[in-house]
Amino acid sequence: MKMQPPAHAPIRLFLTHPHECGYFPERQARSLVLDPTSPHLAQAYPDAIDQGFRRSGHQIYRPHCAECSACTPTRIVVARFRPDRSQRRCAARNADLSMALETAGYSRERFDLYSRYLAARHGDSPMNHPTREDFEGFLVGSWNRSFFLELREAGRLVAVAVTDVLPQGHSAMYTFYEPTLEKRSLGTFAILQQIAQAARDGLPFVYLGYWIQGHPKMDYKRRFSGLQMLRDGDWQDVS
Repeated sequence: MKMQPPAHAPIRLFLTHPHECGYFPERQARSLVLDPTSPHLAQAYPDAIDQGFRRSGHQIYRPHCAECSACTPTRIVVARFRPDRSQRRCAARNADLSMALETAGYSRERFDLYSRYLAARHGDSPMNHPTREDFEGFLVGSWNRSFFLELREAGRLVAVAVTDVLPQGHSAMYTFYEPTLEKRSLGTFAILQQIAQAARDGLPFVYLGYWIQGHPKMDYKRRFSGLQMLRDGDWQDVS
């Protein structure tokens, strides 16, 4: 795919230095990044996400690795989504949870949940010791429009789905949840709630980020009906 900066704003496009891949440590990764100092990032974001970019904190990026093309952008066509049997069971299992859309931002309660989640998921990784600045810098951003979709069990916060709002849909930017509640499948339930919210808002798409070929932790994305993948510059239906 020939990469170009998104339309509507004159924004420079940078290529990062090689670094260790976060999914395959034996591989080297690089990313295309829109100029993070540009005042036009908010205007460029909707076009950028349709070209396969993602937001991470204040930056808009897309993998651009010389010897690997495993990262494939995905989105769900909301009108075509029909939950399968497993997803219906997930919804029923979590019917006791309350949901609220809250302003994106730091709170001690959210930070403590985020820290527990990283400790369970990343072990001895440097990510296992986040600071408030890490939380805000990665999840909140400075120019984007977002909300935190919060799930609670009897008042206790158990999951947060960081969701960016775009004219054409919602972007599931990141989700963290209580690691001791594995049987609830809170990650899947959060996506179901994001799809339902996009439908209520009359938005056609929910962007799920990258499906990574050969990585088992990403296979769950293929289980959502109405899925499309960006290949050769076109969004194509996945059967």
